[in-house]
Amino acid sequence: MPHHQFVLTLSCPDLPGIVSAVSTFLFDNGQNIIDAQQFDDSETGLFFMRVVFNAAQTRASLQGLREAFLPVAERFRMRWHLRDRSNRRRVMLLVSQSHHCLVDILYRWRTGELEMQPTAIISNHPRETYKDIEFGDIPFHYLPVNKETRRQQETAISGVIAHTKTDLVVLARYMQILSNEMSGRLEGRCINIHHSFLPGFKGARPYHQAHERGVKLIGATAHYVTSDLDEGPIIDQDVERISHRDTPADLARKGRDIERRVLSRAIRYHLEDRVILNGKKTVIFMD
Repeated sequence: MPHHQFVLTLSCPDLPGIVSAVSTFLFDNGQNIIDAQQFDDSETGLFFMRVVFNAAQTRASLQGLREAFLPVAERFRMRWHLRDRSNRRRVMLLVSQSHHCLVDILYRWRTGELEMQPTAIISNHPRETYKDIEFGDIPFHYLPVNKETRRQQETAISGVIAHTKTDLVVLARYMQILSNEMSGRLEGRCINIHHSFLPGFKGARPYHQAHERGVKLIGATAHYVTSDLDEGPIIDQDVERISHRDTPADLARKGRDIERRVLSRAIRYHLEDRVILNGKKTVIFMD
């Protein structure tokens, strides 16, 4: 980024004067608006906004801007977040045996597409499972788990999250169900990816099940993790049409590709503050 930028996201009851108040605040504090998006949800009566800005004349500190914005936020009863875009979010990746999403995330991070700082890779499978993947300096933690050790394993994961000051946890095809307690602790900062057949074709070999039923569309869903299994607020989805010529192996191959791109988009939207929660849904400000 050529200039030092900040991003402000907010939601609040829809009242007259919100945009004017935010714009006036930025002008009075010597800031220049680079990009602004807003959405008025007529169903809930809530207003959502994302603003990217930088210093037009004088540089301002993040803390100073936060303190100055408080009266505006209180006036409109805002839920808001203000971030310095130069501070990359710290991201932990959880993975099981299938590592196509992990490889894709690492590639997009190394090429600069995902502006983040990986803090750790955690798996319930040993390092040898990923012998062909270059992790570099990213710490790897092998934390096996079964029904009897789930609580201890999640305690260990929580310890790594705290120690590394992780901001976002990504379940990159991590094939373990998080406990309600763990899901609650990570609410709003944990993203999961899975095929979009749910609630149909549950359990093992979903693409084989889909093939047996002759489905014509396959897809993937990325969502925030909640205590309601696979029912958290959706961030991104995609589909691809298939035909009678596609075998179960073809469906699985195409499914892996959809999963990669859907998860990477969801991560990027989160990292760029493009996602605002709206109850059980999300507001996504596209670029």
